[in-house]
Amino acid sequence: MDRKNISAFTEFVLRGLPHANEFRNSFVLLFTLIYICTLLGNIILIMVVKKTHSLHTPMYFFLANLSILDICLSSVTLPKLLENIIHAKPISFGGCVCQLYFFHFLASTECFLYTVMAYDRYAAICRPLLYNSIMSWKICMCLSFGSWLTGSLHSMTHTILTFLLPFCGSNEIDYFFCDIIPVLKLACADTTVNRTVTLGDIGAVALICFILILTSYVHILSAIIKIKTVNARKKTFSTCASHLIVVLLFYVPCVFIYMRPYAGSPLDSTVAVFYTLVTPLLNPLIYSLRNNEVKLALWKIIELCLSKNIESLSTSF
Repeated sequence: MDRKNISAFTEFVLRGLPHANEFRNSFVLLFTLIYICTLLGNIILIMVVKKTHSLHTPMYFFLANLSILDICLSSVTLPKLLENIIHAKPISFGGCVCQLYFFHFLASTECFLYTVMAYDRYAAICRPLLYNSIMSWKICMCLSFGSWLTGSLHSMTHTILTFLLPFCGSNEIDYFFCDIIPVLKLACADTTVNRTVTLGDIGAVALICFILILTSYVHILSAIIKIKTVNARKKTFSTCASHLIVVLLFYVPCVFIYMRPYAGSPLDSTVAVFYTLVTPLLNPLIYSLRNNEVKLALWKIIELCLSKNIESLSTSF
């Protein structure tokens, strides 16, 4: 193609969600509530883990990392989505690059972290005598740092490959945020390599991590079955079930989208809403409601705060 016909885009237009204009007020209210609840739920969970000494264990350390990721992940996409629904506004070229990078950085880090959390549960249940050495704090820090670092490098690779392409024609992205597959549709060059890398890297990595997690849980379930006490079996299964539910909520939509890079159907936006906006909201709820240790720690903090407020009121009178 003649280079004169290739436009140097300075901004992109995000077309948003299907039927967003028809249900504008409902969408604004819904997504605002989702964002507020996501922030509050994850911040509360981080504070509970931080302030409760009994929760200073590898499992809750990784859970606090997950809450930080959920806060950041929803903040990358949701505010811009709300802005577009209220008043459509283009996103700058640099803003699109940043959004794509940070989305994949946070999402891939979360992907790796789920795998680490599954390994932690495997070590705790299947190798209890060696758990303290397998999951020492030094190893936990290395696994956490490794997840964040690998996620960053993973995202950087895809961001560079995507935005090195020339763009021409329409600057409208048929999606509610800058993601690889919708952005590639605007490129006026052969994107076979990019799509192959997307399928082979993002989709395959997500699928491999998912398989590793399921493999861990096959061993965990076989170990749970061998537990003789019913109460101990229920407690162990309940802790693992929370993680498994969250994993399914995240991985199934992710694999659905990135293992089909040539599809690009309108259904993809709906699926993406679920794992980018709804899953970060549900994570703290699932872990809090299904985990007695978290619930007990939360109630203790609430009671302590109430007692302090009552004491301060009584002294003021």
